[in-house]
Amino acid sequence: MKKIFLIFLFLISSLFSKNINLNEKEINYLKEKKTITMCVDPDWEPFEKINKEGFHEGIAADLIKLISEKLKIKIKLIYTTNWDESILFSKEKKCDILSFLNDTQKRREWLTFTDVLFEDPNVLVGRVERKYIEDISKENLSIALPKETAMAERFAKDFPNLTIIPTDSEDEAFKLVEEQKADLTLRSMIVTAYTIKKNGIFNLKIIGEPKGYENNLRIGVRKDEPILRDILNKAINKITKKDIDNIINKYVTIVIEKTTTFTVALWILATLLIAVFIILLWNYMLNKKVKNEIKKNQKQQQQLIEQKRKAEIGELLGNISHQWKNGLTQISSLNLEMILMYELKEDFINNEAFYDRLKDTENSIKFMIDTMNTFLNYYKEENHFSEFNIKNNINEVLKLVDIEIKNSKIDIKIIENFPLKISANKNEWMHIWLNLFTNCIKISKIRNIEIPKIEILINEKNIIFRDNCEGFKKDILKTILNNEQKGLGLKMSSKILEKNDWGIIIENSKTGAKITLFDKK
Repeated sequence: MKKIFLIFLFLISSLFSKNINLNEKEINYLKEKKTITMCVDPDWEPFEKINKEGFHEGIAADLIKLISEKLKIKIKLIYTTNWDESILFSKEKKCDILSFLNDTQKRREWLTFTDVLFEDPNVLVGRVERKYIEDISKENLSIALPKETAMAERFAKDFPNLTIIPTDSEDEAFKLVEEQKADLTLRSMIVTAYTIKKNGIFNLKIIGEPKGYENNLRIGVRKDEPILRDILNKAINKITKKDIDNIINKYVTIVIEKTTTFTVALWILATLLIAVFIILLWNYMLNKKVKNEIKKNQKQQQQLIEQKRKAEIGELLGNISHQWKNGLTQISSLNLEMILMYELKEDFINNEAFYDRLKDTENSIKFMIDTMNTFLNYYKEENHFSEFNIKNNINEVLKLVDIEIKNSKIDIKIIENFPLKISANKNEWMHIWLNLFTNCIKISKIRNIEIPKIEILINEKNIIFRDNCEGFKKDILKTILNNEQKGLGLKMSSKILEKNDWGIIIENSKTGAKITLFDKK
């Protein structure tokens, strides 16, 4: 008899709950309860509201109605004027459930919560001119939030950097932002889309989406009736995604359609492939054109460099010819003197003064040979690197421009604070010094510098070249710093330094130009 009774109860239970498996205790609870009382947020469109006729409507209302139908039990609305009053009625047990709210520690003092009934991300809303906010914790702004809401509670705790402005409703929060009385507000994605469209508030926009602050909306149940929570959970678990989508589509126009046909997928794939092919072809043609232009520019640049080099060689040959003239004049003079002494049959073998003349002549010949060797080394193309001393490298260049230096009366001082040696192409570095010396000589003549001076400081990691020739003009210095100068000298020097992992800083000092070469390593 007992078994028959249990089977009978099970059949009644199945019929009564439309496939919701309630146990005997839960069935008896619903029979005795007959009506579940409910408080809601009377002004929270499109989730829920109490209309002028006193009826509950919105997304939450439709979901509650669905639960009511599945459980075959009446859920009665308890009228309230605002959310604060609904919270108060819930605390005073005037209603068994709160329809749609987030689970918070504070609310657990008098409520227990069902499983998630509805998920919706919260978004930050601000005026259209405000930039997107990546991290709200780094902003010192004011935010309008409705009182007694889960997000107001969490934001006050998690973001002490924000100034929270409490409001009586979400519409009021929107209005404060619209009127620039608050910087932003937080609202669910669905409510935001609904409100902006409904009220035509197009000067507001979504400016952020804080992670971890989504709305996981549940039904809040009186803490002293956990059985009701368990019954509601069984009904919630029977609600399908299709049920929820159908309800949402009644209230908002944000519809996410994920289904597509195989043909549409093929068309999309074909379009993407064509687009990729066009982009690849365009990139190939563009790269080819760029390479040709680079090759053309390199050829032109090489021609200009060769022209510059030939001009330098012409100048150096002029310097060497002057130096050789002096030496040849001295040798010729000594030769004439020897002829004369021979004709006069004088004893020049034991003549001490004549011996000194011979030594001077020998030095002149040696100087001429050194000068020519230096010139030949400079002109010779070298690709190999060798270790050399910077001071010696500079002195070799000074031999090439010795005549110009003497004619210009330039005082050159080399201060070697460190015996700097580098491994590089020695001839290329000679070009750097030659360019600096010739530029200084030319500008000292143009500006009529009375006592032109050059000072070179050789340190462990840098070489500083300074002169007293009044420096670069502002417009010329600007073109040099922007790498727009027409002259090749500094461009070539910069390229040589860059190749050797050195840098160059060009600036003006109080008295003239200051050029710093520095090791980047």
